[in-house]
Amino acid sequence: MADIRTTSIEADCFYHIYNRGINGEHIFKSDRNYLFFLKKVSDFLNPVCDVYAYCLMPNHFHLLVKIKSDSELASLVKVLNLDKATETISTGLHSPQNIFSKQFAGVFNSYSQAFNRENKRHGSLIESPFKRKLITSDQYLINAIIYIHQNPEKHGVTDQFLKYNFSSYHSILSDSKTVLKRDEVIELFDNKENFILSHQKTIDFDAEF
Repeated sequence: MADIRTTSIEADCFYHIYNRGINGEHIFKSDRNYLFFLKKVSDFLNPVCDVYAYCLMPNHFHLLVKIKSDSELASLVKVLNLDKATETISTGLHSPQNIFSKQFAGVFNSYSQAFNRENKRHGSLIESPFKRKLITSDQYLINAIIYIHQNPEKHGVTDQFLKYNFSSYHSILSDSKTVLKRDEVIELFDNKENFILSHQKTIDFDAEF
């Protein structure tokens, strides 16, 4: 089995991304922290991947993302003036791995600096490198989404995951504006009713938390 810290990031693939605070320390202490992290995810990751699900917990987080296509990543290279737009992005600086990692580092760095200032702390906040698992089938994708949404209950943060505010569960069911791939998620489950029903079964992945 590939090392979950070094699994290659490839274009057009789904990944379960997760990580935690150094030594299991809390990385979110207030509603403002959670909302600021989500904003940074939107700012830095939306250009390079589509977000299908998320859950932010006091000491760790989960994201379910699909990396953009080679052509979309090539456009990003051009927008960011990383180098010549015509250069291949299959390897080196412009590989999906490095483009995504650079943007993800932007989330971590921006959030960590703000958190450290607010809490008068210094040093690293989140473990590195981030952990990721390649999603290899639609059923695995469905199970990963359910698992991510059930995480607050699994870890005893709430007695019912439905009550938890900082996951994508309610955003997927709502009609409010979102950057989540809501329609694509519902299509995976066929409809909203089956999405709700499917979340009533327990999914127990070994995610090392």
